[in-house]
Amino acid sequence: MSELYDLLIVGAGPGGLAAGIYGSRAKLKTAVVDKNAEPGGQAATTEEMENYPGFFEGSTGPGIMKKFADHAKYFGTEFIRGNVDEVDFSGPVKKVHTQQGDTFESKVVVLSPGATPRKIGVKDEAELSGQGVSYCATCDADFFVDLDVVVVGNGDAAIEEAEYLTKFAETVTVIVIHEEGNLDCNKASAEKAMKNPKLKWVWNSTVQEIAGDGLVEKVVLKNINTGELTDYPTNGVFVFIGTEPHTNFLKGKVELDDRGYLVTNDMMETNVPGVYAVGDARVKYLRQVVTAASDGAIAASAAEKYLSELQTLQNDVLDASKEKPTILAFWAPQIQESIDSIASVEKAVEEKDGAVGLVKLDTYRAKKTATQYNITEIPSIVLFKDGKDVARLEGVKNITPEAVEDLVKPYVQDLVK
Repeated sequence: MSELYDLLIVGAGPGGLAAGIYGSRAKLKTAVVDKNAEPGGQAATTEEMENYPGFFEGSTGPGIMKKFADHAKYFGTEFIRGNVDEVDFSGPVKKVHTQQGDTFESKVVVLSPGATPRKIGVKDEAELSGQGVSYCATCDADFFVDLDVVVVGNGDAAIEEAEYLTKFAETVTVIVIHEEGNLDCNKASAEKAMKNPKLKWVWNSTVQEIAGDGLVEKVVLKNINTGELTDYPTNGVFVFIGTEPHTNFLKGKVELDDRGYLVTNDMMETNVPGVYAVGDARVKYLRQVVTAASDGAIAASAAEKYLSELQTLQNDVLDASKEKPTILAFWAPQIQESIDSIASVEKAVEEKDGAVGLVKLDTYRAKKTATQYNITEIPSIVLFKDGKDVARLEGVKNITPEAVEDLVKPYVQDLVK
């Protein structure tokens, strides 16, 4: 069993590495667990990467990802080799298990398991990946200016990407398994695509083979009605038949959508407190290195505030209340009435001459604690004794010096008058 981490990141893609940078820079004890020897995830397999801000001519996916990893290491992020296959998020300390038999514990976990495009599964597809075979038009379209390409797929993503490719390629041929005019995308996209003069269509067909000597030169198409095979010359093959998130080990542990993607809010929080998700395995609009890095920065920043809240609650409230009754006061600087009410609470506590503790929390900055204790009105105060919340007052009208006196009286011995 390892020592306890503040922040444990599962997956060393750009989202996970960015979380490592922000986490370790915030002085959190941070580690990244990844199955690969070299960090970077799918981005590290993209040889040419020209759309990450600040990196263009001559930039490579492996090179940029190495800089990400070096940056994280510079601030103290620990890198651990391991294939995570089981997690336990049921308690305040999260547990992550690997196939190698190791178990790691952390106060917070950031999930960055990644996703991969679905492959056609035909001859030479893997060999020519990055040499004319692509799964990302946004990444690679500008390599095919004035060339001919084919698109495999006919759903929303495929048709949108085919439209995008027409801005660069001479022609874009969409290979469709259905009868002529029948597309799986939405009707508006279909109608628009049919009017695009740079889009061509091959119906009732599938790709049986991708061929070329070092670079894509053609695809072999099969007509599903006749079985006829046809060579179709092309300079590139773009495959858009969906992606597969690597989230099987998370089923039943955190919320996933019906396709297996991790569901989060804008702060990258999953439905489990202390567990965040970033990158391509998250439900999101655009899956790019730049958006994954953004996810990681947000998750680590949110996690740092979450841990700060936990520490304040544990040390200053729960532990302190074992020595003496402690009031946790929720207020908001933009609500003047709450400022006045909390001032009256401070005065009442001062009159107890140290017999009662007081901790004030700005609910905007301490949303987790406010939610945890079901705070629905501002201001509110909650009294803790022996680590438990035992009484409360809610609303301006109910928080008066007299009410505070009555609240604490049963829990304070030898009151100072």
